[in-house]
Amino acid sequence: MKYRAACLLVFLAACDAPQPVQTESDEPWFEDVARESGLDFVHVRALESRYWLPEIMSGGAAWLDYDGDGDPDLYFVQGGGLVPEDGEPPVNRLYRNRDGRFDDVTAETGTGHAGYGMGAAAADYDRDGDVDLYVTNVGANVLYRNDGGRFTDISAEAGVDHPGWGASAAWLDYDLDGDLDLFVTNYVNWAPAREMECFSGGAERDYCHPRHFKAPAGDVLYRNDGGRFTDVTRSSGIWTQTGYGLGVAVDDFDADGRIDVYVANDGMPNQLWINRGDGTFEDRALISGTAVNMTGAAEAGMGIAVGDLENDGDADLFVTHLRGETNTLYLNDGGVFEDVTATTGLAAPSVPLTGFGTGFVDFDNDGLLDVYVGNGRVGKGLPAATPFAEPNQVFRGVGGTRFEPVSPPGGTAGDLIDTTRAVAFADYDGDGDLDAVVVNNGEPARLLRNRVGAGQNWISFEILDRDGVEALGARVAVGGAGGTQWRTVNRAGSYLASSSGRVHFGLGDATEAAQVTVYWPGGGETDYGPLAGRKAWTLRRGEAVAMAR
Repeated sequence: MKYRAACLLVFLAACDAPQPVQTESDEPWFEDVARESGLDFVHVRALESRYWLPEIMSGGAAWLDYDGDGDPDLYFVQGGGLVPEDGEPPVNRLYRNRDGRFDDVTAETGTGHAGYGMGAAAADYDRDGDVDLYVTNVGANVLYRNDGGRFTDISAEAGVDHPGWGASAAWLDYDLDGDLDLFVTNYVNWAPAREMECFSGGAERDYCHPRHFKAPAGDVLYRNDGGRFTDVTRSSGIWTQTGYGLGVAVDDFDADGRIDVYVANDGMPNQLWINRGDGTFEDRALISGTAVNMTGAAEAGMGIAVGDLENDGDADLFVTHLRGETNTLYLNDGGVFEDVTATTGLAAPSVPLTGFGTGFVDFDNDGLLDVYVGNGRVGKGLPAATPFAEPNQVFRGVGGTRFEPVSPPGGTAGDLIDTTRAVAFADYDGDGDLDAVVVNNGEPARLLRNRVGAGQNWISFEILDRDGVEALGARVAVGGAGGTQWRTVNRAGSYLASSSGRVHFGLGDATEAAQVTVYWPGGGETDYGPLAGRKAWTLRRGEAVAMAR
């Protein structure tokens, strides 16, 4: 019955699917400028003839302004070898942004970790004014403390060197004590000795599905106790559920003033950890409508996007999935979610593809959130030089929960056919529209410069607490004649990725934000405005005057 219902869902979605659209100027949305910008990162998958599962899942990235000059710099997480091999191993790479050009500063910053990497999460966890970096691995994870532009590995000292298969991670202040805690998803209890041989089409070697291992891993929650961390997975209740965790997003999903956690699991029900406010969490995914899709099926959750599509103050969820399934949009109504995928225009285009990194981003600055989806198979497709590669997709928001696919599928002049994993977003060139870095498994990374946002107005904000530290979890409302838009100061989401912490709003043809209100973590609010558009503002708690950059 579930299979028939799913088939009907896809059929109805296909009948209702809109045709691809171009911008009014008929120009591509993005241009890949990685090579000319100095980004030469190439992800190394490893020895493919083994077909060990971690090889096809890796490829992370983080935007972070590590040197405090106002330009977002870029960190790439490398794969490499799962067993010792001859020669120098490939390492993670940090690139400094110098006015839109990138220089490799890995060696001088001490960030060239050589483990088998997965993802990254950036934030100022020690509140010293510079952004630190957490890296997940197949093996011990790494915490790099930023000491004025030079990083120190303090993983063991800080107590966050979990030895499992870490995937996505998120910084959050769940206990509202002013310092950032850490949530880490774990995928499979994996070791080389547990690998097995799997075949596609019954004859050709291929990667195994995680269910073959029958070993879902438990996620981990660390409480920040002044720079050292305590594993509170058990006392918080997080230990009560396990899954094949890949994506993680943090936001106040029930609008009670506390940050919650959503985990996308691969082939198992997702988890929505609602923060009770006493140090414990309750998984309300099933009763809230976010554990499974509308047919009751658990899907292969990979990446997560969070955004307020209806501008009602509720954080909605979008989860990417395996080919043969739709990507799923859960619309939030006061903490109760509905799977509205079939009526959004997002269902049918996603069925033949496998989605990973994703995000709700107003690329064209029209005041409506768009969707980026990075795709790439985990099992072989038709014989080709890159049998795992698929086209990425961009969907233009046309109001509420309706989207139209942009053509070409990836928004570029020519199709970009890659095996995409992480996708992260930032205005790296400071021109007022959001760009994207795309990490491709076993292939070069791409830097997609936005070409569509310049025609409309915008406003962005750096949100700081009283001490001048980024206020993750703060909510920002921007009001105007067209209504109110909402954003949360948040770096997490997508897949294995960390985006810029600045909050960005498209204003369309409005030249200012008539009203700007910041709702601070732990309570309290500050009203600003009107503030002029086409400016990047800094708003600091306790200061009534906004500063433009």
